[in-house]
Amino acid sequence: MFVDQVRLTLRGGNGGAGVSSFLRRKGLPKGKPNGGSGGSGGDVVLVADSSVPTLLRYERHPVWRADSGTHGEGELRHGKSGDDLYLPVPLGTTVYDEEGTLIADLVEPGQECVVARGGKGGKGNAAFVTPNRKAPTFAEQGEYGEETSVTLEMKLLADAAIVGYPNAGKSTLISRVSAAKPKIADYPFTTLEPNLGVSTVGDREIVLADIPGLIEGAADGKGLGHEFLRHTERAMALIVLLDPGSLQTDSPDRQLEVLLGELEKHDPSLLARPRVVAISKAEMLSEEDRSALAERDRLMISAMTGEGLDDLMYRVVEAIDASGGVDRAVEREGFVLHRPIREGFTIRRDDGVWVVEGITAIRAVNLSDLTDPDAAEFVSRRLVATGIVDALTEAGAEPGDDVRIGSIVFTFDPESAGEVDEDYIV
Repeated sequence: MFVDQVRLTLRGGNGGAGVSSFLRRKGLPKGKPNGGSGGSGGDVVLVADSSVPTLLRYERHPVWRADSGTHGEGELRHGKSGDDLYLPVPLGTTVYDEEGTLIADLVEPGQECVVARGGKGGKGNAAFVTPNRKAPTFAEQGEYGEETSVTLEMKLLADAAIVGYPNAGKSTLISRVSAAKPKIADYPFTTLEPNLGVSTVGDREIVLADIPGLIEGAADGKGLGHEFLRHTERAMALIVLLDPGSLQTDSPDRQLEVLLGELEKHDPSLLARPRVVAISKAEMLSEEDRSALAERDRLMISAMTGEGLDDLMYRVVEAIDASGGVDRAVEREGFVLHRPIREGFTIRRDDGVWVVEGITAIRAVNLSDLTDPDAAEFVSRRLVATGIVDALTEAGAEPGDDVRIGSIVFTFDPESAGEVDEDYIV
């Protein structure tokens, strides 16, 4: 089954929690802090892999999650980080986030995109020791991994795409000039999925894509071909195959007009691609029809008899060379567009409560026990160091107002928060 579009739910692994622990010795009930930190959760990474033909495995399994980190332990035993989860995708896969924004375009083998980041592991109390804080009694919780939904779209990476009406002979042509073996039969819409074939022309190898038949209105959703128009976008040249079997209804000229019109509706830049126009099924034409069509300067080919195929393929190579190469990635710089890391915070007012959101804010209060006076003071200073206290004041928060960060609600008291100290920056 050919699957070229799927929606996935992905989640990075959770970070392990740090631990608050002290060295225990006889006569020294509370010695040196030795709590280990938790391991970070694994990332979910998409990687372009030339051995993956379609997105079928992800249609069957649309939910994936990376490994979580393990918790820290006493005696400075740190938790193990979770393994990253690598998901191979076909070359030519584009990745869109929940808002439909392109975040990656994977066209070369080995290109990667991190789509769901794992949570950071929490620090153990040993990590908070400073010259002024010799025996911290608190540790950090691990962060949750990022959960997101993405849409993957596969666009075939072909040198030339064959387009034409249903039953125009596209599948027969690609089976004749390459090793591709598409299903072929004498009824409309034989091709229900694109086919790729590698053809040898002289000392060159070129990749051809057989695009399911287009009809008038395909770009607007009619017929079957509209689902696969995206596969023409990366082709360097086009082979437009005209069917002489409908001379009394849709002439080759009319077919060409419709096909070019549908390509333009889908992507206007396709009309600028070099193209080779050919009349297929030449074995069906009478001498009178041949003479009439020859006046239109159309190349006559027959996949059944082999007529004109060598000439066609050499013209296709010339068209590919004339294209100068198509920019197969959406962005020239680096190919992969990573989303900005969601650092920072935002502030809004909700039902009389100031709500602070963002990874920086969550990290500032992410301690294991905020009822511990040392932990409460530490968080207070963190809120100053990260700029959250100043931002709340600028937003209009007043002493005594409620502030919520995640599930934690506290009373705003900027006077008791202390001075900025780099030791407290997240």
